[in-house]
Amino acid sequence: MTRRYAVVGLGHRAQLYIDALLGEWRDTGEIVAFCDTNRTRMAYHNLRVTAAGREPVPVFHPERYAEVLSLADAVVITTIDARHADYVCAALDAGVDVIVEKPLTVDADGCRRIAAAAGSSSARLIVTFNYRYSPRNSAVRELLAAGRIGRVTSVHFEWLLDTIHGADYFRRWHREKKNSGGLLVHKSTHHFDLVNWWLGSSPETVFAQAGLRFYGQSGAEAAGLPRPARAHGAPGLGADPFLLDMTADPRLKALYLDAEHEDGYLRDQDVFGAGIDIDDTMSVLIRYADRTAMTYSLTAYSPWEGYRVAFNGTRGRIELQVCERGWTPPHGAVDPSALDDTGGFERLTVQEHWQKAEEVPIVNGAGGHGGGDRLLLDDVFRGAGDDPLGRQAGYADGIRSVLTGVAADRSARTGLPVNLSDLT
Repeated sequence: MTRRYAVVGLGHRAQLYIDALLGEWRDTGEIVAFCDTNRTRMAYHNLRVTAAGREPVPVFHPERYAEVLSLADAVVITTIDARHADYVCAALDAGVDVIVEKPLTVDADGCRRIAAAAGSSSARLIVTFNYRYSPRNSAVRELLAAGRIGRVTSVHFEWLLDTIHGADYFRRWHREKKNSGGLLVHKSTHHFDLVNWWLGSSPETVFAQAGLRFYGQSGAEAAGLPRPARAHGAPGLGADPFLLDMTADPRLKALYLDAEHEDGYLRDQDVFGAGIDIDDTMSVLIRYADRTAMTYSLTAYSPWEGYRVAFNGTRGRIELQVCERGWTPPHGAVDPSALDDTGGFERLTVQEHWQKAEEVPIVNGAGGHGGGDRLLLDDVFRGAGDDPLGRQAGYADGIRSVLTGVAADRSARTGLPVNLSDLT
């Protein structure tokens, strides 16, 4: 039986789910409502709907969210992070299933509210952690589950965002912590969830240091550069690699530049501008319930993009090295997968004590994240089925990852370790 879906928040991320329901997963359901503060963005997505041969989807302002819920069996929530909790809780209270982008919410209060609503609702909640479905990350889970390195004792995890992808968080609504929780919540929640899932454990104590060391006004002052407030209309737009020209990307232009007159949202603010209060350099130490210790770092201004993670165990070591792009040209595509010939690679090895290192093959599929996006969408729209890796994530998984980031942010501000139990 097909299901009725409403999409709440019609920015860039919504397209993954809209295209799925117009394409390969069209047999699983239909879109019955769009809900957003901006009619221009909803109209953009409706053009995609009619181009696929469907009737336009009815559009609603968030003030009419109760009407949206009355039409739908499930809502797909892709709004800014700070609004997730309100939309999630209202849907659960109405008995409507929820599919929500990570992070589940941005603070401990949102976690408490969602936990209470989920605990008293018959509806289901799925958090779309697509990194779990990437073949390389699934392969790590399989090696750990098979006991190849025995009991894990420590994890070392470094994530690098380059000066295209990383910079983009400092142009958008993410640049204000009240909207995104900062990168320790918005971005690192992905990484913290991966480790929780890989280990099958939960974080207990977090200590962190973080700061704004590259972007923001201090970065501009250090370089001695006068900066425009935004890219559009700025002199030198084509020469400055930190200025985003939305007119060069038809989708960005249609979704944001052409929609500014409605809500004043600027998608191309200067990364060295005023008002940025999120960090770009983060180091975290985490102790887990099973006594595993992790060192983690996130840098948002690297010349290359990717990550390294290593697991030390009582029988050996696993290492995963991923380079999503080895370099980025000025004004390159924001999405790392959109550029070819940038030196990307991935390598997974396992080395047991007294043995040579063994390279483990990674079998990728078609589509984003090595075919992981297709697997995620199958889980979302067709059901998880019997997945031995347990990749579908629920609200408890979302809460654990968010609270890890919240604890890290609090620790970085106070200089003290934070116990997650104190947040809940």
